[in-house]
Amino acid sequence: MKLSEFKNQLDTLKVLNFVLPTGQFVPRHFHITEAGLVTKHFIDCGGTVRVEKCINFQLWVSGDVEHRLEPKKLAKIIDLASPLFGNEDLDIEVEYQGDTIGKYGVATVGENFLLTAKKTNCLAQDSCGISPEKLKVNLAELTSASSGCCTPGGGCC
Repeated sequence: MKLSEFKNQLDTLKVLNFVLPTGQFVPRHFHITEAGLVTKHFIDCGGTVRVEKCINFQLWVSGDVEHRLEPKKLAKIIDLASPLFGNEDLDIEVEYQGDTIGKYGVATVGENFLLTAKKTNCLAQDSCGISPEKLKVNLAELTSASSGCCTPGGGCC
């Protein structure tokens, strides 16, 4: 989710909820302890230099169970951090402590922000010998009428 989408959603909310990919809610007494710009400058396994940027929020839960962060307060935090973001409408990444620090994307589900699982990927598959995944086809679903192949005059032989 881009920052502009996140801010637009914040404007419509009365309560701020984040939901983990498991369906569990982040406890309502969470804090946003960081809002910032993360820049990753790296070289991939194919030798290409890359730069990735995202806006990062860190959610933290303490023993302060009476704490409630309201949507308007988070909007103010974002406004304070906006000079760091420049004029870029970047994707948002959320860090949240589980067994280790997890990094999540953000989507909306109804009036909640859903923390979406992120995955690693090879960015240079053509350079490092990774073969594209084979297309999985159920042969029973292929019919000679639909494919026009392997029938007399079908042109496959």
